Amino acid sequence: MEQLEFFSVPSPCIGVCSVDDRGYCQGCMRKREERFNWLSFTPAQQRHIIKLCRQRYRRKMAAKKAETNKETIPVNTPQQALF
Repeated sequence: MEQLEFFSVPSPCIGVCSVDDRGYCQGCMRKREERFNWLSFTPAQQRHIIKLCRQRYRRKMAAKKAETNKETIPVNTPQQALF
């Protein structure tokens, strides 16, 4: 048995409760059902949701970084002139 199973899993809520265009909370990255039913989930389910939230956050940050990089690339780079 893992040590985590001895303690309740704290909610990942950070108090930034607004929903993005995909339906995820912008603070904790949980879906609506995950937020509303948090207390009814088992500790194993809660840990799984936290894992999903971390994955969602990483994807969101990677997309944001890619968008930022796309905006900062000059239009007329020497590489483009070769083609």
